Amino acid sequence: MSHTITIRLNKELATWLEEASAESGVPQGKIIRDQLEKVRRGATVRPFMRLAGTLDGPKDLSCRKGFSTK
Repeated sequence: MSHTITIRLNKELATWLEEASAESGVPQGKIIRDQLEKVRRGATVRPFMRLAGTLDGPKDLSCRKGFSTK
C-alpha cells in the first residue's frame, strides 16, 4: 500500500469491525478498503440520482394525454 491513513472509530463500530474480521478471517484493513471501493464504485454508477424527486411533472403518468384508461 502506498498511503497510510489513521481513523478513530467509536466503540460500537470498532467492536463490529473486530468481530467481522475475526469471524471472516479477513484483516480489518482489507474490510475497510473493500467498503471504500464499494462506495467509490456506487458513487460513479448513479450520479443522476441526485435529481430524483426534484423535477416537476404529473404525479400520475396515467393522466397524460393519449393514455388509455382501459
